[in-house]
Amino acid sequence: MSNHVYRLTEVVGSSPTSVDDAIRTAIRKAAQTVRNIEWFEAQEVRGQVVDGDVAYYQVRVKIGFRVED
Repeated sequence: MSNHVYRLTEVVGSSPTSVDDAIRTAIRKAAQTVRNIEWFEAQEVRGQVVDGDVAYYQVRVKIGFRVED
């Protein structure tokens, strides 16, 4: 097994449906331009409240991707 080096970046995903969907939105969008994504860490969850109910979720996600040799 070889040693790897990883780089980190942060993105914010959003969804009107759920925290899970907001995370998946962030990862899918980042994967369109970033290669070798191997892990993520949810950093912060926040949202918008409208008329006393949750209307939107936002999740700040730290993404780790492997630096190519």
